[in-house]
This record gives sequence, structure tokens and C-alpha cells, in this order.
Amino acid sequence: MRHDRLAVLTALESQGVAPVFYHPDPQVCLEVIRACARGGAPVVEFTNRGDFACDLFGDIARELQQTDPEVILGIGSVVDAGTASLYLNRGARFVVSPCLIPDVARVCNRRMTAYFPGCGSVTEIGLAHELGCDIVKLFPGASVGGPDFVKAVLGPMPWTRIMPTGGVDPDEASIAKWFGAGIVAAGMGSKLVTDAAVKAGDWAGIETNVRKTVEAVAAFRAKK
Repeated sequence: MRHDRLAVLTALESQGVAPVFYHPDPQVCLEVIRACARGGAPVVEFTNRGDFACDLFGDIARELQQTDPEVILGIGSVVDAGTASLYLNRGARFVVSPCLIPDVARVCNRRMTAYFPGCGSVTEIGLAHELGCDIVKLFPGASVGGPDFVKAVLGPMPWTRIMPTGGVDPDEASIAKWFGAGIVAAGMGSKLVTDAAVKAGDWAGIETNVRKTVEAVAAFRAKK
């Protein structure tokens, strides 16, 4: 199953929660990613951490394409165009950065792949739009202004689609605050896929936590 740019954007906005995860053991990665998908979040951001991360990603992506074709695996923490290209050639369906890197946007656009750059100001968001980015990653979400910043941006730029990472918790109050401000999705790391659950191999617990969070987003949207 080839997930094109539009399919990725639609799936991400639909699930509302993007699990952000890394582990050096490929088997653990596969278990966590499959648990997220079973919980209703098949769009998962794997982070580019450490030596040989792109080889690990390639192995995982190849396996998932055969066994779990509904999974949409992307790569995060990309800070240069060369690294983006390495991951695109290993099956990354979207690319995420902690900052805005025009060269990465261009590489992704050439391959018609979604790019979510980290932005912390209105100027950076405007440049991201100019570079063709459909969704911008607000990062670090809580530190650059939180839900109030989101509301302030959407006033003069209502076409902006914002996905914060950092500061959004998997509970109803946090979800109501952020989604009420107008975000389209939220990246969640260790608060969603907890270190304790990973260490214990509690894949069912991860699935349950993801499902609860996805359902909380859907419930809030239904009320609006």
C-alpha cells in the first residue's frame, strides 16, 4: 500500500494523535508501532536518534510494509536534507524536524512527501507555508506559547494547520485545551508510550493508552 501525501495528511488529522517513538531494538519498535496502530493511531513518527538509526528504520519499514501495510511510518528529528533523503529512500512517508529547514522542504516536495517543520514564531510559520508545508509542528509546544499562541496565529492566518509536540498530554483536559484552540493533531512521546510499558513489554497497555487518547480527541471533536 503506497501512502501518498494526501493520504498521510488525512490519516494524521483523522487520528489526531501522532505517537513519537524510538528504541534501538527493532523487535520492540515493531511491537510498539503495531500496538499504536491497533489503538487507532497507524501514523507513527519514529525519531532519528544515534548511529545506524536509518538502517534500523529501513528494516522496520520494510517489515511493516509486508505485514502491516496500513501503518504510515514517518521520521522525526531530521535536521538536514541529506538525512531526509536517506529516510525517504528507506520508505519514510513523512518527515518531521525540530526546526524549519528550507532544503528539507525542497527534498520532500520533490518526492511529494509531507514535511512538518518545527516552528516557534509566526514568521517561521509563514515561511513554512511559502515552502509548501501543509501542517507545521509547533515546537516546543508549551514553551513557545501553548494554546494561546495557536489561537493568536489562527486569527490572521486561519488556513494554518498546527501540530504541537511538547506540552500536550494524553488526558481530556489537555486535549480540550489544545484542540479547542484549533490544532489539527498533536505529537506525543513518552507520556503516550511510557518507558515503563516499553520496559515491561506491555504492548496491550500501550494499545489501550493510545486508544483512549484517540477516542478522547474524537469525543472532543464531536462536541464542537
